[in-house]
Amino acid sequence: QERLSRGGGGCVAELQRLGERLQELERQLRESRVPAVEAATEYCQHLCQTLLEYAEKWKTSEDPLPLLEVYTVAIQSYVKARPYLTSECENVALVLERLALSCVELLLCLPVELSDKQWEQFQTLVQVAHEKLMENGSCELHFLATLAQETGVWKNPVLCTILSQEPLDKD
Repeated sequence: QERLSRGGGGCVAELQRLGERLQELERQLRESRVPAVEAATEYCQHLCQTLLEYAEKWKTSEDPLPLLEVYTVAIQSYVKARPYLTSECENVALVLERLALSCVELLLCLPVELSDKQWEQFQTLVQVAHEKLMENGSCELHFLATLAQETGVWKNPVLCTILSQEPLDKD
């Protein structure tokens, strides 16, 4: 958080506002009187619009950490909203899959590895989110959770094998 607040532009305040907006979306979903599929579709659409709005605030090429924070706040929020989202809405799984994929892509493109403390916080967040989602039968964070089990992004044996152009085990 020190780096984020030093990074300027009120990053911590922006992330707090993001969290508040996502909480409001979850509250609206929870209290919705419209059919479940319609409520889920609306939630997913507003979540994506909100994430785009906040993701555009920072230049990823200069400092990707605020965007990683946006993704982690979004994942936490989604986990809280998931019990109120019907699987009948195809966007429910798609939004989380895309969010997880975007997070993985960002992690792979970081110019420097996260500090041990940052990585441990990220690992904990992803593992807890994955476990809670699995309770609802959602496995969209599986790849991200698998990646987070390692001691760093580029410590994953499959990624190292791919980069070294060695043959991969099909499993």
